[in-house]
Amino acid sequence: MTMDDVEPNEHESGEGDDRHPFDEASGAADEEQTDLEAPEGRIEIVAEPVRYRRGPVYALLAIAVIPAAVLFGVYRWSDSEADRYEAELDRLEAELLVVTGSTTTSTSTTTIVGDDEAEGADDPVTDESPDGELDTDLLSYRRTPGAIASLANARSLAANLSDFSDRLGPGVCFSASLDGIRVSAHGSSIPFTPGSVQKLITAAVALAVLGPDHVFETSIAVPPAFDGVVEGDVYLIGGGDPLLTSDDFPIADDSRPAFHTTSLDELADAVADAAVTRIRGTVIGDGTRYDDEFSVDSWASGVAGVDAGPYDALLVNDARVLGRGRRESDPNAAAAREFVRLLTERGVRVDGGWGSGSRSTLVPIIGTVESAPVDDIVEEMLVNSDNNTAEMLLKEVGLATSGEGTRAAGLAAANEWLTAQGISTLGVELADGSGLSNDNALTCDAVVSVLQAVEEDRVTSSLPIAGRTGTLDDEFLDSPLAGVLRGKTGTLNVGSVEPPAVKALAGYVPDPAGTIEFALISNTPGAASEQVYRALWNALADRLATHPAGPGLDELGPLSAR
Repeated sequence: MTMDDVEPNEHESGEGDDRHPFDEASGAADEEQTDLEAPEGRIEIVAEPVRYRRGPVYALLAIAVIPAAVLFGVYRWSDSEADRYEAELDRLEAELLVVTGSTTTSTSTTTIVGDDEAEGADDPVTDESPDGELDTDLLSYRRTPGAIASLANARSLAANLSDFSDRLGPGVCFSASLDGIRVSAHGSSIPFTPGSVQKLITAAVALAVLGPDHVFETSIAVPPAFDGVVEGDVYLIGGGDPLLTSDDFPIADDSRPAFHTTSLDELADAVADAAVTRIRGTVIGDGTRYDDEFSVDSWASGVAGVDAGPYDALLVNDARVLGRGRRESDPNAAAAREFVRLLTERGVRVDGGWGSGSRSTLVPIIGTVESAPVDDIVEEMLVNSDNNTAEMLLKEVGLATSGEGTRAAGLAAANEWLTAQGISTLGVELADGSGLSNDNALTCDAVVSVLQAVEEDRVTSSLPIAGRTGTLDDEFLDSPLAGVLRGKTGTLNVGSVEPPAVKALAGYVPDPAGTIEFALISNTPGAASEQVYRALWNALADRLATHPAGPGLDELGPLSAR
């Protein structure tokens, strides 16, 4: 292609007014250049710069900016609403200071009426609205009465408990919450020796692992009788029942008589009903379901055989035999001895006496008796603070979770339960199921967390009632909390200086306006003295008895127009 094949543009033809101005010299040079022919095979074309459309860019910018503007507007609105809401709460608190009994406090839109004045009132609403509609602003605190009532009560209770917790010394821990919201604390994260408050954990774990309907079975195995005579040994087989009792044993003489007991006499009746008149062998007590640890090494001197133990999977009358004034050293042999007594009363002669050991699986079982369900056994343990029951439940938990009826296996399960509930185990040490060991350590925060975890469980209803039952039957007699407070006590090392005495109380003060969960543990010399601990407990009771101090749902709920 030659230059003749290309049409000249305006600049090349010299036409038009858009020609770039040049000086004369350069213009002349251009004219001379046009007379020259371009080299063959080469074409030079000058194109205009490409221009892209800007509309999509502006659209993308708008998409990014508009949501940001909307979010900023929402933020400003919510911030202002939060300020208004806080102001409303402050106004409510000021209102609450003057609302007592039948006092009526009016505002421009609502009327708060006391119980006496509200009763029988035709219409407490001051403003008129269409029938069936709520006469309450959409963003009013009355739209969330439960939260506001809880907040108001929590703040008031916290203020009421502040002077109590501020006066506690270094040897005391205290923690209190209202429906799970902590309102007061003193040394609550420091480990303390809890005493029998430890049984709260044992109860919770037993119910969780074994189940409330679980029962313990005690059996009697007897070889076939010929003409009423049994050749060989008879086996009384323990199944972990901590409340197995002879019908005529005087448990009523005990300071805390056992209840929900299981009758050993039913097994003696089973032998007599099988037409057995003579046993040429021995009655063997078999407690091999658990290990042979009859007490805990870390218990203080004088505890084993008095406050607890000996115990095993076969335990009758707390290892006591009718007519003997002390606990026997081997609970299995003691149970066999008591059973021989019952057989003798039924005309069955036992030539070989009694002993302890493991059953022969070749001897058939002819009778079995079941215990009360675990939820009843837990109640007996908590109400009476029954140490043997606690230790045996712990071993049964160990057997259920690991196949080993040992204290160590039970404690491992208890620690796993605490972790599963999200309860901090920092500073927590579990040494037994009863709380008799000084090696146990709990924080008041951990105890309150346990109470919160089991608040809807059988544990709550099984606790002693102030001034009414169990270990609290003679406490808070003159307090408004009598018949109301439910709690677990703990007492250890009475009169001791080192280790110091332990006195503890943990439980609930239930109320329709909210349940208080609390724990109070003292580890000081003299803490178990009645004069010392009652002064402390009564001071706490006086403050807890004022709950609820704020308004309830009826006073804070949305107003209905008629």
